[in-house]
Amino acid sequence: MTDDARTDQTPKSYRPIDAKGFRDFISRGWGPVDRSVSVPEGLAEAAAEHRRKLAAALPGRRIALAAGRAPVRSNDTDFQFRADSDFVWLTGCQAEGSVLVISADGDATLYLRETAGPDEADFFSNARDGELWIGPVPGLKDWSDALQIACRPIEELPAAVRGAVPFMLSVPGVEPMLDALVRTSPTDGNALRQTLAELRRIKDDWELDQLREAVAASVLAFGDVARELPEAIRGGGERWLQGTFDRRARTAGNGVGYASIVAAGNHAPVLHWVRNDGAVNEGDVILLDAGVETRTLYTADVTRTFPASGEYTAAQRQVHDLVHKAQLASLEAVKVGAPYRAFQYEALRVLAEGLRDWGVLDVSLDELLGPDGQQHRRYIVCGTGHYIGLDVHDCDASRPEAYFAGTIEAGMALAVEPGLYFHPNDETVPPELRGIGIRIEDNVVVHQDRLEILTEDLPITTDGLEQWTRSHLNAL
Repeated sequence: MTDDARTDQTPKSYRPIDAKGFRDFISRGWGPVDRSVSVPEGLAEAAAEHRRKLAAALPGRRIALAAGRAPVRSNDTDFQFRADSDFVWLTGCQAEGSVLVISADGDATLYLRETAGPDEADFFSNARDGELWIGPVPGLKDWSDALQIACRPIEELPAAVRGAVPFMLSVPGVEPMLDALVRTSPTDGNALRQTLAELRRIKDDWELDQLREAVAASVLAFGDVARELPEAIRGGGERWLQGTFDRRARTAGNGVGYASIVAAGNHAPVLHWVRNDGAVNEGDVILLDAGVETRTLYTADVTRTFPASGEYTAAQRQVHDLVHKAQLASLEAVKVGAPYRAFQYEALRVLAEGLRDWGVLDVSLDELLGPDGQQHRRYIVCGTGHYIGLDVHDCDASRPEAYFAGTIEAGMALAVEPGLYFHPNDETVPPELRGIGIRIEDNVVVHQDRLEILTEDLPITTDGLEQWTRSHLNAL
């Protein structure tokens, strides 16, 4: 056979987009689909009130805020999209590529991209926006009806942002139309972020209900993990426990609120052990720091350190009991009008006293707690608490005087998390303590006359956690 004959018999490939028959046929015969937006009761009203608060805090300013886009994971695959937290707080919307514009008089409009339907070539040729690829998604009217906000096509955004009044922009670089605006208009995105962070410090009733939901789902997920300890010990390891928590997070909510820490044995002292690729042994404690994120994107942030076998060793119990004592002192200091730093100081004071009593540190308590001492921070170099909400470390853009140097107010939601971390190669501690890491993290809400502990269904004492772990092991 000649080369020419072989070439003639080579199968030919045709692009559907160039075929008139295909394009005509694929544009017809599609029935109606459900595009409705399902949102929890109260979301639209809460978002509208949040916009009102922002407009009152920045009167006469024009504001543009983008939801963002999914970052690239590798080549032509993206990470799962998660909308910008400030954008969600103001809109309740989680549509990728959408932009909120608030006018100088406080009117708000949401600009979104309509998904390509059967009458457009993108319906079948665009893997990012075509409905044949990604399935039906809400349209402008659907979003407007659900969120009670005016919605316009994203193509109208350039006209909407024209004008001499400068914009306060956030998240530049994620939307080309905003990118152009950043280059041509004075902007103050940092001031906008700061204002939003400080507004978000005080949660309204709707937001607190979202956090209660997130914590309740997280408590269930902790129980799921405890039941799977035998499988983890048999060989599944930390990965198995991580997958167990993730499954509950994905079914009960949007997913995990942050990279879960599943640290067994010598990994427990590692503050951000997110590799979760180690073995689980019977004598280990499991430091589980994980939280479920609701479908409205509010996240819990919970930590318990429990024994894989259902029983602590004497050394593990010794460390846990000291951390528990610090936790109680810290929670006692969380009250309206107290300095924010007070509950942090109380936790560190108790831990420093305990380390000194054990003989791990041989300097006076005054030196330990003074500005030139702080030797105890070797074993707890991290902080002992933070805001929670739409972000696991919420409101970080606040000014110091509105955060670490501020005071505690009613409506604040906090994570309180003292711990001790003795690395396996730390020769400053007795051999029996090396490789032990213990953290207790509760989620709390500050009320005018009381402290609500959202995580109260998870025990924090050694006896309580032993009993809790065994009850789940025995439920198999």
